[in-house]
Amino acid sequence: MTTAATTRKSAVGTAHTRVEGYDKVTGAARYAGEIPFAGLAHGWLVLSTVARGRIRSVETAEVLAMPGVLTVLHHGNAQRLNTGYIGLMGVPDPTCAVFQQDRVPFMGWPVALVVAETSEQAREAAEALVVRYEEEPHDIAFAADRPDVYLVDQGPAPAETGKGDVAAGLAASAVVVDAEYTTPEEFHHPMEPHAATARWDGDLLDVVDSNQGATWVVSELANLFSLDPASVRVRSEHVGGGFGSKGVRAHQVAAVMAAAALRRPVRVVLTRRQMFSLTGYRSPTIQRLRLGADADGRLRALEHSSVSLTSTVYEFLEPAAAASRALYDADAHHTVNRVVRLDVPTPSWMRAPGEAPGSFALESALDELAEKCGIDPIELRVRNEPERGPVSGLPFSSRNLIACFREGARRFGWADRDPRPGVRREGRWLLGTGTASACFPVIAWPSTAAVTAEADGTFTVRIAASDIGTGARTALTLVAADALEVAPDRVRVRIGDSNFGPATIAGGSMGTRSWSWAITAAAAELRERLASGAGIPPEGITVRSDTTEAVGALSEKERHSFGAQFAEVAVDVATGEVRVRRMLGIFAAGRIVNPLTARNQFTGGMIWGISMALHEEAVRDRASGGHYGADLAGYHVATHADVPHVEADWIDDPDPDDPVGIKGIGEIGIVGAAAAVANAVRHATGVRHRSLPIRPDRVILAGAGGTADAGGTGTVRGTGTGAAGGTGAAGEARA
Repeated sequence: MTTAATTRKSAVGTAHTRVEGYDKVTGAARYAGEIPFAGLAHGWLVLSTVARGRIRSVETAEVLAMPGVLTVLHHGNAQRLNTGYIGLMGVPDPTCAVFQQDRVPFMGWPVALVVAETSEQAREAAEALVVRYEEEPHDIAFAADRPDVYLVDQGPAPAETGKGDVAAGLAASAVVVDAEYTTPEEFHHPMEPHAATARWDGDLLDVVDSNQGATWVVSELANLFSLDPASVRVRSEHVGGGFGSKGVRAHQVAAVMAAAALRRPVRVVLTRRQMFSLTGYRSPTIQRLRLGADADGRLRALEHSSVSLTSTVYEFLEPAAAASRALYDADAHHTVNRVVRLDVPTPSWMRAPGEAPGSFALESALDELAEKCGIDPIELRVRNEPERGPVSGLPFSSRNLIACFREGARRFGWADRDPRPGVRREGRWLLGTGTASACFPVIAWPSTAAVTAEADGTFTVRIAASDIGTGARTALTLVAADALEVAPDRVRVRIGDSNFGPATIAGGSMGTRSWSWAITAAAAELRERLASGAGIPPEGITVRSDTTEAVGALSEKERHSFGAQFAEVAVDVATGEVRVRRMLGIFAAGRIVNPLTARNQFTGGMIWGISMALHEEAVRDRASGGHYGADLAGYHVATHADVPHVEADWIDDPDPDDPVGIKGIGEIGIVGAAAAVANAVRHATGVRHRSLPIRPDRVILAGAGGTADAGGTGTVRGTGTGAAGGTGAAGEARA
């Protein structure tokens, strides 16, 4: 084996089709909602129709008499749960503690579960169930100037960071940008709805689920139901998308409750409408950027403050201001994240939480600053490239942002760009180009893995990883093949089963990095055992790894993936239509394991950036507290007709502190993408849109060729010179 390895080509870095691709396209791959179980019953959740109040009664008699109905669970008869445990973020998480009390904290809160022999019977009965409420006044008014806005730390990131005197820095600056930017509620909506089937075998709980981390789900269910984690098994072999939404949710808990009550398997699948209130979303944000710079564009002051919302049930933060903590330095530097509690569902992680909305505000403000300084937007970023972490002062593990801009500018044709806004026209279309930086943290989390040398000469890897459509299963196959010094077709990777041992979630762009580390460690020890030349017994030889110690020994550094986003748009100012014609993203995101699926990830994020910039917006009705158009007919996303030529590529950027050189690519593609589109719209029309999405009505109301501000508010003063320079205050157009 070692002799052949000297000439064997590395599997990592070569394009490889998905190892499970054939099963998926032929239908052999089964998802959580379609795996058969003997005696399966079906549950259908009933959600509250008021936004705040108490349940007066759940009138079950008539429903229990309907055909096929087996039971109705609600707060009056449901199993009591342990709601005082410490959850993933270090505080009790009652979000999933369904049917425990009569309080209703938001519209769409689960108030009952109807279980029947068939899904159709369960749905019919759930829709017939009468629930009476004592309704109370609700509050969903989101605003930055509310007196109840407060600071919150979440996880290791502090709510507020700062150095220097921002006010003094702004006063001493030749050019100042002071502007407000807003982003709306946005939803994950993976192709596969959330689904879970629970089955009890004596005291053992078996859950087949669609999730982003079997270990996580085991821990939460064991805590809620006061079980030994060893008695809970969660399987999630194939997942049709997650984007942060597929954690522990109400439907899993309800399924476990019903299975315990009936002593038979129970499946609960969410509808698309139910996902609007039960599976999380990106909080809206109101962000204020204050930038002060010398006439040559070098920052003297940077302040980024953000307000997001959370529910009254569980505190969640959308850390948008964190986007400014690693990108640009200034003598005075201040970032702060605040939240306000409202009668709304709890927000959650959504692809690039914090960085996606935060980069829109930050990179739009940088574009405004470049224009007022009369400096090319890329050159402005070059001049403000930090040597160390702007807030932490730590060295960067690697930082190749400028290399991304240089390569992207060359391939995009940036040098031919006329900096003057509103001068390029093609028939009825105004044309413009824009750019933005991308940055996302690099994280590693402890995981375990087992690698078995089989008697037939193949190898089996077992790890509780989750492939949510990213191609992780294939990437891990390539990593294992290289670590074992064999061809990929001799490796079988099994994932998505909590019985394989603890492993981190598919989130934070840390999945493949963390899992690969564990696989590499196990494979290295296995090769040492095999080096003796002893035969392999029929049961094989298995080695298990645990990277807790290795990951914990990582030195403190600023670890990030970086990228440069470029967009060209065409704007019809008569109809307000904005069309993205082409996008290019160049990324420095560690060693790329599988170029084929990596490009999918990068371009998928960029396309979501188009959707974020131009389409996605959930709007709440103040009277009811619920959404207008809570479905995919009313919630617009980018479709084929909206997606132009999107190209993604990368530069060599292996992480020196990772065994494989991986950083993580799942989220960097969306960061900065919406800002690049918005900056291109400004270049095309001369109008700065500070609120997303850039809808046709906002374009029409703002007009073209001026300096109107569509949505947010802001002032800009400066002494810039050159084609992109100017003085004065930006106008304002409300939409």
